[in-house]
Amino acid sequence: MARRPRIGILTGGGDVPGLNSVIKSVVYRASEFGYDVLGIRRGWEGLTHVRIGPDLDPTYVRALDRSNTRTIDRTGGTILHTSRTNPRRMRRSALPPGLDDATIAATQVDEGVHDLTDLVLGNIASLELDVLVTIGGDDTLSFSRVLTDRGVPLVAIPKTMDNDVQGTEYCIGFSSAITRAKELIDRQRTTLGSHERIGVFRIFGRDAGFSALFTAYVTSGRCVIPEAPYDLDHLASVLRLDHESNPSRYAFVITAEGARWHGARLADIGEADMYGHRHKSNVGESLAAELRERTGIDAVASELTYDLRSGQPDSIDQMVATTFANVAMDLIVEGTVGRMVAVRDGRYAHTELPPPGLGPRTVDVRTMYNEERFRPRYDGKLGAPILLVGLEATLG
Repeated sequence: MARRPRIGILTGGGDVPGLNSVIKSVVYRASEFGYDVLGIRRGWEGLTHVRIGPDLDPTYVRALDRSNTRTIDRTGGTILHTSRTNPRRMRRSALPPGLDDATIAATQVDEGVHDLTDLVLGNIASLELDVLVTIGGDDTLSFSRVLTDRGVPLVAIPKTMDNDVQGTEYCIGFSSAITRAKELIDRQRTTLGSHERIGVFRIFGRDAGFSALFTAYVTSGRCVIPEAPYDLDHLASVLRLDHESNPSRYAFVITAEGARWHGARLADIGEADMYGHRHKSNVGESLAAELRERTGIDAVASELTYDLRSGQPDSIDQMVATTFANVAMDLIVEGTVGRMVAVRDGRYAHTELPPPGLGPRTVDVRTMYNEERFRPRYDGKLGAPILLVGLEATLG
């Protein structure tokens, strides 16, 4: 008897609300077309560390069906767990146990760094995966492109609260992040007003300011973004005026984690992950201290980041996640692989996977951001997509 075709599915990088909706929807549609689904646990680590044998390795592989995924879309996070593993740049200390000396030597690409792409390819073959569904941001998708270029049948789904994946106007997790940020800021307005303070809200956005910009859009707030280094004294004067003119005697600004004022000396901190990313020093605390000194008004920093990736998805993320999954299954069933599901011109679509090294999509400062006022641009939206971000990328 011929075996049933088999789909592998994994989630990589940071978690966002909506991942479980993708997983469930893939499983449900796959069952209708006669596919089995294997969940690969802990992202790419699952395909570097899995133990191949007669039975599935429970640490890294989980059979998924309609029964064990029936209710997972009611919660956030990812039932498959995740990691920031980069199989192309694995440290010696992170290598899977049991590799022989010859393999370790053959995979070394730099001092203490190893490329396990061939091991991943072998494990995909040993698990008899006919197609792989990968859900992730820039880093997860960059290795997805590597596998696609090596002949692995693969369909990718973009997710990131930064909404900065090239080739798509929307990534899963973005709407929930903005919804949650608005709720948190609106609640904290009362405390800012009671104490007559300036609030500094730090939000995600290492290289792209979409999260800060859209949160400012829905809260009528000021914001600073990585794409537009700014004059600190000018920001201080704008916020001082906001504070003086507000009957409740408060002001606030939203800062992306990668936003910097001219002359800022804020170092990256901590050990770099496998993709070379280090944590940004807390720009919120530093900016609050600078504003306190320049305005003479008490300024406090509030960290929003990890609250935004926790909990259930909002209705838009639930809808997009479910639809992305079903578009991915449509592509798989018709034999179209090597593609990324996307939103383009406000419509569901698919595009090529971003190649490694392309970098994130960024805010078009000229059309979306008013640098003088530290605000989003609200004018000129006629004909714009509902999420206000058109595409200028060349991905096809």
